[in-house]
Amino acid sequence: MKISDVSKTLNIPSATLRYYEQIGLLEKVAKKNGIRDYNEQDIERLKFITCMKKAGFKLEDIAVFINVDMTKILGSKTRLDMLLKQKGILLREIREKEETLKFLDYKIDLYKNKITKKDK
Repeated sequence: MKISDVSKTLNIPSATLRYYEQIGLLEKVAKKNGIRDYNEQDIERLKFITCMKKAGFKLEDIAVFINVDMTKILGSKTRLDMLLKQKGILLREIREKEETLKFLDYKIDLYKNKITKKDK
C-alpha cells in the first residue's frame, strides 16, 4: 500500500508516517521503485501506535514499549507495568471528565430553568 493510501486510510499525515520510520517506531518500509510499500505488518504497527497515542502514551514511551526485549520475563513485566500505569492515568482522566460533565449539566439545567421561568 502506498504512503498516500495509508495516510488516507489511517488518517495519519504522510510526514508523520515518514517521521515514525525515521525515529524507529516503524521498521524501514520496503520500497518498490523508490516508493514506500506498506505491508499488513506495517499497518498493524501504525494502528498500534495510534491506539497507544490515544491512550496518552508519548512517542518516546511507545518506542520503549516496542523495543523492550521480549525474550526475557522482564520485558513482559515492563510492558505490563507501562500499560497498567497508563490505564490508571486514563481512568483518573475519565473520572475528572465525568465530574466536569456533571458540573456542566448542572449549569445547563440552571440556565434552562432560568430561561423557562423568564418565558412564563
